[in-house]
Amino acid sequence: MGITRTSPTNELTTEPMRRRHLRRVLDIEESVHKRPWTHRVFVDELSQVRTGSRSYIVAYVGDTLVGYAGLFYSAGDAHVTNIATHPTWQGRGIATELMLDLCDLAVLNECTAMTLEVRASNDVAQKLYRRFGFVPAGVRKKYYENSEDAIVMWCHDLQGADFASRLAHIKESRR
Repeated sequence: MGITRTSPTNELTTEPMRRRHLRRVLDIEESVHKRPWTHRVFVDELSQVRTGSRSYIVAYVGDTLVGYAGLFYSAGDAHVTNIATHPTWQGRGIATELMLDLCDLAVLNECTAMTLEVRASNDVAQKLYRRFGFVPAGVRKKYYENSEDAIVMWCHDLQGADFASRLAHIKESRR
């Protein structure tokens, strides 16, 4: 996974999400989602981390928490539960770093595939996911707020050499 934040710098670092992060995580959640998760949902999700069925991470630039992401593990697959970057920090590679860490976690947890849903209107996110090898596999009608469709995307063969090469290329290109 990414770098653990040890001192205030302007570097982008990531670390496991903890309850102490939730106030800032909720600020971001409310700024990017029409129907944000509640504090209770995040607490419940974090309680599942101890069972090994979830992973959650946060991203910092210096001392500023700028994004977060999560995975749910099931039957050899990893499902991206959420990924968000504060609006003032979007377009700076934070979502790419979060996705790299999620992919690393999925590989470490011996997952063979990853899946996610993305808003049909969110072309920027779809482009990011395609960069990681995700391909559209279906549509969930009116998934978001009972009005907007979600595109279901999958990435397979996470344990293969091609996926490892893809991740290595993405890591190298961000330097």
